[in-house]
Formats: sequence, C-alpha cells, structure tokens
Amino acid sequence: MESLKNILSKLFYLAITEAYPEFKDWPLEIVKSTQEKFGHYQCNNAMKMAKLLKTPPRDVAASIVKHVQSDIILPCEIAGPGFINIQFKSSYLSERLNTMLHSPRFGIEEQKKDQRIVIDFSSPNTAKEMHVGHLRSTIIGDCLARLFEFLGYDVLRLNHIGDWGTSFGMLLAYMKKNAAAVLEGNENASLSQLVSWYKASKVEFDNDPEFKKASQLEVVALQRGDEETKRGWEILCSISRKAYQEIYDLLGIKIEERGESFYNPLLPALVADLESKGLVTISDGAKCIFVEGFKNREGSPLPLMIQKSDGGYNYDTTDMAAIRHRVEVEHADRIIYVTDMGQNTHFQMIFKAAEAAGYLNPQKTRVDHVGFGLVLGADGKKLKTRSGETEKLIDLLTASIDYAKRLLLERNPEMDVYERDMLAKALGLGAIKYADLSSHRTSDYQFSYEKMLRFEGNTAAFIMYSYVRVGGIKRKVGADIEQLMQTTKIELEHPAEISLGLTLAQFPEALEQVADDLLPNRLTDYLYELAEKFNAFFRDCRVEGSPQQNSRLLICELVAKILKSGLEILGITPVEKM
Repeated sequence: MESLKNILSKLFYLAITEAYPEFKDWPLEIVKSTQEKFGHYQCNNAMKMAKLLKTPPRDVAASIVKHVQSDIILPCEIAGPGFINIQFKSSYLSERLNTMLHSPRFGIEEQKKDQRIVIDFSSPNTAKEMHVGHLRSTIIGDCLARLFEFLGYDVLRLNHIGDWGTSFGMLLAYMKKNAAAVLEGNENASLSQLVSWYKASKVEFDNDPEFKKASQLEVVALQRGDEETKRGWEILCSISRKAYQEIYDLLGIKIEERGESFYNPLLPALVADLESKGLVTISDGAKCIFVEGFKNREGSPLPLMIQKSDGGYNYDTTDMAAIRHRVEVEHADRIIYVTDMGQNTHFQMIFKAAEAAGYLNPQKTRVDHVGFGLVLGADGKKLKTRSGETEKLIDLLTASIDYAKRLLLERNPEMDVYERDMLAKALGLGAIKYADLSSHRTSDYQFSYEKMLRFEGNTAAFIMYSYVRVGGIKRKVGADIEQLMQTTKIELEHPAEISLGLTLAQFPEALEQVADDLLPNRLTDYLYELAEKFNAFFRDCRVEGSPQQNSRLLICELVAKILKSGLEILGITPVEKM
C-alpha cells in the first residue's frame, strides 16, 4: 500500500505534465495541510510555475486542477494566491483503514530481505563505563534498527567498540604490577575497578618513563598476538562486555559486537591497497589521504591519517577498513553511522575517501552519518553529576525508574508492588527514550525527569496512557474484536472520525519519512498527533451503545495497534494498565 502522499504525487504529476508538459521534470510540492479547514494536503507548485509562465498563479492552479482525474478525492479547491487544497473522500479513507486493520504491517509492503542495512551505533570503549554520551547513539541507533526491521529489511546491528590501541598497553602494564591475579583469571574485577586502574595507569604513563616504555611494549606484544598479553586483553574485554550487556538488557537492545580489533588484521593490506591506487601522501612521516574540499581552521588541507609516522594505525584506518568490509563482505545496500555531530567531518571524509578508493559506489550503497546533539543538564551545560563527573548511563536509567516508581506510589498507593515495579520500569525507561527521540536529533536537549515523566504533552506517559485508554474502551464494551473484524467494516462519517481516520492512514507515510531522513522525532510527532486525535474522537463520538458502536470499536482497535507498533519501533514497551 502506497502512502497517501505518494498517491497524490503521482496524481498531480500527471495533471501538471498534461497541463504544462514543459514542467515534467519539476519536483512536486505536495505537503500536509497545516489546518484541517484547508483540506488534507496541498499542492503548492502553481506559484513557482506562474513566475516562469508569467501567468496569474490562480490561473495556473486552475489549469492543473482541470486535469486532475481521480475518484478517491473530492473536487480540489484553489485558495489564496494559488494553493490547491486536496481532500480525500471519507469512503476511500474507510476502505484504506479496513485494509490496514487486516494487514500485519498496516498495508505497508515488506521490503526485500536481500536489502541489507548496516547500522553502526552505541560504540562504547572497553575498560571505560558507558556514560550519558552513549545514550543518544544507543537509543537512536536501536530505534532506526527497529524501524528497518519492521519494514522488512535485513538489518545488521553493529557495535563498533573501541577495544584496541595504546590505552590497553597502559592498563595491561599497570595490572601486571598491581592486579596480576585478575589478568591471570584467578580473581574477578568490576568495570569500575578497571576504570580506576586505567586512571592510575595514565598518571604513571605521563610521569614514569620506564612505565611508559613497558606500556608501549605491551601494545607491541598485543599487536603481534602474544598469547599471554592477548589473554589478559580478552579478560579486560569480557569484564567490560558484561557491564555493557547489563545496560543493553535493561534497554531491550540487541547488538552484535564488532570492535576495532576485528578490523586490525585487515589494516596492512588496506594501506597497501590505498598506496597502490595513488591516494596516499606522506606528511610529516605519516601516510595520509587528502580529500578534496576538506580544510582545517587555518585553511590548510585536512588529512585523513591512515598510518602514523611510527607505523601504527588509528581510527581513520579502522573506519576505512570497516566501510570496505561492510560493502565488500557484508554487501550492505545502506550503511548508517550513529555518532555525535562532532564526528560529521570525519565520516564525510571517510565516505569520500572510500569512494575515491573504489570501495564505495554511492549509486549502489547509500551511506548516512546520523549526527546528534548533546544531552544538557538544568544549567544548560553538558549533563554531569554534582561532583562534576560525566553521568554514568546505568545511574541515569535506574534513577528514572526510581522517579517513576515514586510518581506511581503517589498516584495509586494501593497498586500491587510487583505491578508497580514493572510499570515503573516501562515508564522510566520509556520516558528517557521518548524524550530523546522526540527531540530533533541534531539539536541539544535538556534532560529533566520531571518533564519527561509528565502524563500530559508529548511524552511517553501520555502516549502510553492513550494506548491504555483504548484498551479500556474495548474491555468496557466487551465485544469480541476478532469476530467483529470478520463481520464489520470501518465507516468514517463524523468529522472527528474522518480526522482520526486520516491520521491513521498516514502511519506508513510517517515511517517512510523516518526511513528517508533518519529523524525519529517524525514518528514521535505522529504518535502524539494520533493520540490527540483519538482523544478528540473519544470526546465527540460515543462508542458504547451508539448505532456506530462496531465500526468505532474497530477504529479503536486500529488506533491501539498503531500506537503499540509505534512505541515498539521507538524501543518502548507498551503497558496494558496504568
């Protein structure tokens, strides 16, 4: 089933090209109406066309309308300087909703399973705790993965963990002196302990030449595959992995670890290949690729360093190897990198360099850097603890669950303890996810438990409450919905029904938009609009005992199904009671 916007685009493309063949290559401007009194959609092409035609825009609009031939929309109206207002027939919307109700994906055509999308997200560093800086990458990446999985794509979720490099030489050298039993597997350690040891190792590295040399030797040993060193490194990775998995389990996130170490064996051949293609320039002893159009603040060419002067590699090298592997081995049709906005230039250079090397063909593989802004505290600065430390992600999540638990206790002291704990978890985590995803991802946003856990406004709690309310209506009537679906059809008659029906019919369009521009707030905005339209419908249209009861029950059922699917795509667990 095509989105409403696509249907109208085809309809008006034919009308415009029949009326004015010279405009057949012009982009169509079909947009949702800002107010319902202007119809459901608008075609805004006439004004721009009129300037070239030197004809009054209303006359151009009239010529376009004259060529519109369709039995699914009402006669178009021309408004203002030449806007063409479009309204679907209620009978068509009713038919569309009935199709959506009986379809597992609401009539959305499943994409081919051979269309592979690789999503690189979360990406913490081994031996360091996940903090608030990992929140957005983890939540946004999971949401996009869920969306593409819902649409039927073959999705590979990758966690590009920082598990290689000089820092591990420092940590291994320090632990051999001070915590050898852990490296030997004879004692257990927590990630917090690794973090404290890493901090101590950094101090020694900066102040003790002998320790610095020992650390560098550990790096060399690790790179050449020394068994003892590698075993110690694997223990560090295992300790970190266990701590990260606790967070992923709490958030309900599935992700496949593929750290920098995975690509390390591929790096020498990569550099050799880039050299053979004449892309490498030696700069201060380092091997660099200078990508055209990228300059530093002083205006000098900005290098992509693929091998340091000492022969070592860095994340530029690893990211080049990763994009090559994802195209040539994973056969990705689309690659999405979810990191902060500060890395945008880096990834744009990687994309261009991969293109120059022949690893990436933009005509075959689409690449996107999904950048995002910062999470701010109440003071408008980066969110930190009272002591000035970066907020640990696990602390942020558990605090939200505790806050939700207190709210529920105030609202309903009689609630069963187990039920309250389960609901608090769903609400607390859902609130954090929704607040993040409902913010335009390229903007910073202010973190506030109080705001994100409100039961009114564009929040997870409001959407979840609307979902629960629909369930309450169905339970009150006590009808067998499955049987009703076999004997009854939705028929939109009342203005509030038609308004809600239009929004329901636009669900595929909302998902289509997010899949294209990778802005999850498009989906949260849609769900908020749907919840608002449902509440208006509930206010104006009696369900129980009305002549339209059965049709309206099916409308409610479709609302519930879409709200639930929308929340699940966001990574939020819907609740049946509140």
